[in-house]
Amino acid sequence: MKTSTDGTSSLLQWTYKLLKYFLLAMFGFGIAYVMSLSFGALNLSSFLMPFLFEGFWRGGLVILSLIAAAIFVESLR
Repeated sequence: MKTSTDGTSSLLQWTYKLLKYFLLAMFGFGIAYVMSLSFGALNLSSFLMPFLFEGFWRGGLVILSLIAAAIFVESLR
């Protein structure tokens, strides 16, 4: 597997970046949800929450699987 100058594989670096942006997206949607509640958009936010939860749940599982695969690959090196 291709390694960078600091010795970590590109899969591990890609997984870290994906996790970083996933957590930033969750934080951003959390702030947007609180702001929509404060502005009185309860109907819209209660309608969108199941779809957002479903997407974040699946995205989190994919990222956890990538982390496990990256750790497995790194341990074999």
